[in-house]
Amino acid sequence: MKNRKKQDNATAQSAIYVGFVDTPGLFASIIRRVIGQNYVHVVLGFDPELKEAYSIGRRNPAIPLFAGFERENREKILKKYPTARYQVCRVACTNVQREALQQEVKTEWERRFTHHYMVIGLVFLLAGIAFDQKNHDTCSSWLARVTQKVGLQEWQKPFPLVTPRDVYEQLGKDSCAGTLVFEGTLAELVEGSAVGTAAASESAGMGRDWRPRPAMN
Repeated sequence: MKNRKKQDNATAQSAIYVGFVDTPGLFASIIRRVIGQNYVHVVLGFDPELKEAYSIGRRNPAIPLFAGFERENREKILKKYPTARYQVCRVACTNVQREALQQEVKTEWERRFTHHYMVIGLVFLLAGIAFDQKNHDTCSSWLARVTQKVGLQEWQKPFPLVTPRDVYEQLGKDSCAGTLVFEGTLAELVEGSAVGTAAASESAGMGRDWRPRPAMN
């Protein structure tokens, strides 16, 4: 039975969610010019509302350079950047891959204060040099690293050279792997989550499965 369960988990379809974020601010505008797209931050989530999502990002939304591995706090970000635009894409995976990613996140969380944002890597990125600094990543290099480690995605570049644009091209709405489930402001995403939670409570027992409002084409 144990072997059968392992086989089922290896083939059963599950999903993770990748959030692409267009945030205001000087630091974001610099990255935007470097990579040539508006979505300058990526997060790895385990639900379509990004209630549980992780990244190499700001520990405090108001301080760009104070950054490292963190669980995204939507409410704190909302207070600082209510108009920040989000795209959330669903990426199919197996149960084994999802569980492996959850384990990776757990391990990262236990050492989160030793895993920092690789600011100096942006300089080397401009020069096309893959500069790898121990215990340092950008949001996109970390996401690339963990998704390849669990066999979910292959990246054709060294991890330090993977940008949010590369992630968007491989896992975003126009890629073969990504399916768009939400597009709008963070305020709309959070509001949709609250409405969905209330509606789900009212319809308890009816099997209602809420998801963020669909993206409008």
